[in-house]
Order: sequence, then C-alpha cells, then structure tokens
Amino acid sequence: MRRVWTVELRPQADGPALVCPSCTARTFPLQASSARSAALAHLACHVRADTLPAHLRSCQCRLRGCVWHPRHRGCAGQVLLALTRDLSGRTWRLADACAACAAATSHTAVVPDTLLTPRRPAASAPVRPRVHEDERQRVREMLTHLASTLGCVTSPAARLLAVQCALRADTHGRARLPAGLLRGMRLHRHTEAWQELAQDGWLDPPVPRTAPLQVRLLDDAALNQAPGRSARRRAAHWALSPAPLIVAAAAKPADRLTALILAAHTTAAGPAADMAVIARLCGHSPQQTAALLDRLVAARTLAAWHHQRDTDEVHWQPAPLHQSASGSAESSAH
Repeated sequence: MRRVWTVELRPQADGPALVCPSCTARTFPLQASSARSAALAHLACHVRADTLPAHLRSCQCRLRGCVWHPRHRGCAGQVLLALTRDLSGRTWRLADACAACAAATSHTAVVPDTLLTPRRPAASAPVRPRVHEDERQRVREMLTHLASTLGCVTSPAARLLAVQCALRADTHGRARLPAGLLRGMRLHRHTEAWQELAQDGWLDPPVPRTAPLQVRLLDDAALNQAPGRSARRRAAHWALSPAPLIVAAAAKPADRLTALILAAHTTAAGPAADMAVIARLCGHSPQQTAALLDRLVAARTLAAWHHQRDTDEVHWQPAPLHQSASGSAESSAH
C-alpha cells in the first residue's frame, strides 16, 4: 500500500497556503506564524486516517528505487515513519521507511508512531523493555532529528546541549539544566554553544548566571514527543554515560558526541552504522569522523574500528570495561 504523504507551503499575497495532493480541496490558507505546525498536523491526520498493521508496512523509499538518499548497504531495520523537508522548508514528506534508509536521507527525522496513533488503554501487565534499549532508541531518534534541524556547522558542544534540552523539556518547551549537570558535561558557562542554538532558531537563549539554567525550545517537533516525560528523562540520563562506551570525564565535546552516536547505534544486531550516517549526526565530514574514531581508540573508549568502504559500513568494538575505566582515570589525572 502507498504510504507517502506530501504537503507544500506556497507563498501567497495574503499569506502562505498549504497544498496537499492527497486532498480533494487542495489549498488551505494559513497564518504565517503557524504554517509549519499546520503542515505537520495535516500530515499526521493522513497517517491516522490510513492506519496499517506493522507487518503490512514496507519501505516506500525502496519501492521508488531508493532515490531519496545516497547509496548505502541496503534496506535494514524496523519500518519507521520518516519526516523529510526540502532545503527551502516549503515541502514536507512523511513516509514509511526502513531504519537504514531513514538514517541515510538528509533533512529527515524519525517520528515515533505514538505521536500519530490514537491513545489506547494501558495493558494490565505491560512487558518491561530490555535494559537501556528504549533509552538508546530514543536518543538515536533525537540525534537524527537534530541532524536535520540544526545547522550543519553547529558545534558538538551545542548538539550535546540540544539533546539534553530536547529530552528534558516539558510540554511547554521549557527545560531546566542544573549547574551540576552542565559541569559534569564540561559545558558550564559555555555561552557560545547556547548562542549557536539561538542563532539556529532552535531555542530562546537562557538568562546568564541563573541556577538552574532555564531555556525555552522553539522546535515544534521536539516538543511533541512521546512517551511521557519520565521516560525521556531516563534517556537524557543515559546519554550522559552511554553504555557500553565509557568516555573520560575530561573528553572534548566532539569525542563525547561521537561516542554517544556510536552507543546509540550499538544494538542487539551488532555495533554498526554507515559512515555517512555517523558523519551527518556528528556534523563532520567522513574524514573528520575517521579522525574522531581514532581518538576514541587512543582514549581507550574503543578497542578498534573498521570502515568497510565498498558498503560504507563502519564496525567498532567497545574497549573492555576495565580498560575503559583505566583510560578514563589516566585522562582525568592529566
């Protein structure tokens, strides 16, 4: 079944208009300040109206010859809802795509199914998820979203702050970051990182020298998250020490971000991801990303890594726990 929906925001003399090829009445006048939210809400309505059991969903990108992204090792992973915008921000596409294709498509964020499906009564005996699996998936989805939302030159420090803000924000977009948390991230009083996020239009800059530091997010998609806030806070906490990778307390933000991305892609299927995906989430070129991976080996966060160039796939091996702890202690001592 076709599972692709597209809307376009067209400028008009009296304000933008939403054009949807899937609707009989194709043009909807909008207020300029709410045009983006209206486009996303309209796409969500189509998904709710065209529900389909998970086992019948397939990667729409693959059905179209994988023309939405550069070549990679092929379809793999769960079928997800992928939201993609063009460079101008006028055209938005929501489609079913496998995890591999969604990660390889530029300007794309994964939309959790829970945002688009009607709420159901809680089961009487819910199955407990595997330890850290939910947190890992939630952080991976947020990293993918931020890669499409933030500027391509946004620094690693700003990206790490954005992850924490997005996962800790309440329904009104307010996030509180205690001074102790920022000190632990080695980002206390890094005003330039906050200025980057403000210049990207992602948040309102915080009031300096306040404790705890408070910010307000302007990212609509980051605000409409599910499940509840406590689950997202657990993901934010996991992102500070992303097992199984151990990072030295004094590690640079670029190293910490790279380790977080690798940990988020270390699943039961094995630690692997496309180099293009890792580089895009890091905000670096593949060459710079390779240098960062070498630094993680030197810091004993990784035991080794390998780039399989014919498939662009990167494999890595976390350092043994005792070796990681030793390397962390040595780095802290220096």
